[in-house]
Amino acid sequence: MSEENSFLSGGTVTSPKGFVAGATYAGIKTYAKDKFDVGILLSNEPCVAAGVYTLNKFVSPSVTLTQQHMADASPRAAFVSSGIANTGVGEQGMIDASESVELAAGHVGIPIGEMTIGTTGVIGVELPMALIRSGIPSIKLTRDGGDAFARSIMTTDRVPKSVAVTVTCGGKSVTIGGCSKGSGMIHPNMATLLSYLTTDASVSKPFLQDSLRTAVDDTFNMVTIDGDMSTNDTVMLFANGAAGNRTIEAGTADAEAFAGALLVVCDHLARELVRDAEGSSKIFSARVEGAASIADARLAARAVAGSLLVKSAIHGNDPNWGRVVAAVGYSGAEVDVTKVSFFINNVAIMEAGTPISFHREAVIAIMNNPEVSLTVKLGLGDASAVAWGCELTEEYVQFNSAYTT
Repeated sequence: MSEENSFLSGGTVTSPKGFVAGATYAGIKTYAKDKFDVGILLSNEPCVAAGVYTLNKFVSPSVTLTQQHMADASPRAAFVSSGIANTGVGEQGMIDASESVELAAGHVGIPIGEMTIGTTGVIGVELPMALIRSGIPSIKLTRDGGDAFARSIMTTDRVPKSVAVTVTCGGKSVTIGGCSKGSGMIHPNMATLLSYLTTDASVSKPFLQDSLRTAVDDTFNMVTIDGDMSTNDTVMLFANGAAGNRTIEAGTADAEAFAGALLVVCDHLARELVRDAEGSSKIFSARVEGAASIADARLAARAVAGSLLVKSAIHGNDPNWGRVVAAVGYSGAEVDVTKVSFFINNVAIMEAGTPISFHREAVIAIMNNPEVSLTVKLGLGDASAVAWGCELTEEYVQFNSAYTT
């Protein structure tokens, strides 16, 4: 990270100036202390906003309604609920999403078009509108409400995931904050997640959307837990300009600084998603270097991170390197097997297509760490990418075999 960037201790989605949030327990999820299931995030000032959404064709009406508001207005708020996905319920899904947005917008006193919606949970069940109607009036928005909001989007997550960093743009200190949820049904092309990002920087809308798209491609779209893509994935970024910087446009030094800080935020949250994977306590990076193109680097890295056999090997501390090179081979990336080198935690396993003798017990020992790095060097160019995955465990299967029962 640049010396001009720094993490804020206890940073949340309300760390940037002008943002408030709150949440309450409405009864959608089973009760537990400090559990919330409906929340609202709001900028007190008008915003420009950007979004990236699921590529699943079986999409939630909540995503569709958010996209409509993004096209027709300038949203500055988000209503969220967790426990029910609001997907696969026919026309009622849009009716309930629209009512939820209307109630949330009325509660905070903004036009309906300035409110978006994110829902997450079980597919095929209608939103419990009676609970939502009674819960929204109890939401109190404060500058300290970022943690509660992060908890309100959790489903099977074990911990809330929040972060904030500062960066200097145009001589002004600006802040980017964010929170994410997700620990299962996660795979590239918008993994299964909700993520809300905020900044008090003034940013032009085209550059805001471009920088978010780039950051998502390099982070959230490079994580995989179980190979399943959700129907509700949404990443939203709100910028309200409260920091007082001159508006950031593409092609400037400020644009580079802002995009770098946004990447840091998204990278942190993406890795925390994998770290919190259902039934897992180990994560691994799949780094591909020397690819002929960035597309090839991403293809190969995702293939390694998503391989069930590689995930199983990580779980068992098994240096079965054949599974890694096999995944690279079927990834669709350009590969010359005579140039491929492979490393586990910087220990050379293969060089230029030829296996290297290594101390098996020593590699097994280093694979026992909570974080393992796998590096593949293709020797074909200068493009690189990194994907993040987690071990596949018996606990994951047990958990998801009884998810709705």
